[in-house]
Amino acid sequence: MTKIMPLAQRGISNSRLALGCMPFGGGWDRTPFTDEHVKEAEAAVDAALSIGITMFDHADIYTKGKAEQVFGRVLHNRPELREQIVIQSKCGIQLQDDELPGRFNFSREHILNSVDGSLERLGTEYLDVLLLHRPDPLVEPEEVAEAFAALKASGKVRYFGVSNMSAAQIAFLQQAIPDSFAVNQLEMSLGHLHFVDQVVHVNQAAGTSVNFAEGLMEYCRTQHIQLQAWGPLAQGKFSGRNVDKEPEHIQATARLVQQLADEKETTPEAIVLGWLMRHPAMIQPIIGTANPQRIQACQDAERQSELMTREEWYSLYVSARGEVLP
Repeated sequence: MTKIMPLAQRGISNSRLALGCMPFGGGWDRTPFTDEHVKEAEAAVDAALSIGITMFDHADIYTKGKAEQVFGRVLHNRPELREQIVIQSKCGIQLQDDELPGRFNFSREHILNSVDGSLERLGTEYLDVLLLHRPDPLVEPEEVAEAFAALKASGKVRYFGVSNMSAAQIAFLQQAIPDSFAVNQLEMSLGHLHFVDQVVHVNQAAGTSVNFAEGLMEYCRTQHIQLQAWGPLAQGKFSGRNVDKEPEHIQATARLVQQLADEKETTPEAIVLGWLMRHPAMIQPIIGTANPQRIQACQDAERQSELMTREEWYSLYVSARGEVLP
């Protein structure tokens, strides 16, 4: 049975992979970005486009705004790109400064100001998708609804979503917001298995150590919310990073990934992402690298997800978790 991504169902994007732009712009400091940073971003964008990636993921805080600024320079140099791509950004996190700690802010004023800042830095008139970055304990859903209504009415944002939220948190917001959320972005990978462990550890003592909201995968699938995975390559743990000091089961999993890549004449990146994309939830990985070679190494991921057998998927999962299933 052919399955269609929730984003594609809404007419937003049919890109099975997205490129995370957090590395763009240099460091997380006040040092200005340079022309070299723009060239690096252009090379990453070109590498992404060359393998069919047309969705680009941002946040207002990435490299303290420089990631969006650099991407804006890319669009300025190549304005024809804007209508060919999907731009997603996030708001709601305020970084620590000289006077205040890091904090979350879903107030109407902050959301509106954040979007205006992102649009200015990106040099575009609209965001395709806006996500609320992390849950704000002081959230007032009606206030978020007011901000979203204003952003949609002005044409500044087309679709809305969330990141790092549970089913209950989404439902709490959704009861005040008429437009259904399009996205929930979560950490999911072969190195961060809680999204699978939560399913298999029902009625098991081991389930008490699983850090993933109960029923979240099922809720998002039922509500046709696109599940996006941040950190899907697990920081290279299974695709080339030195793991000599990692636990034996991690080293064994890296060897298994390489073995499968060799057998299938593909890359370790394609196997790691293919494992994630094999999940029936149609998870969309957000690749978090600006390295053109590593981006292009992900090209075969969708095909590998289609070729991956149930036995191969479970072999990778059980190896990466480091213990047998209950």
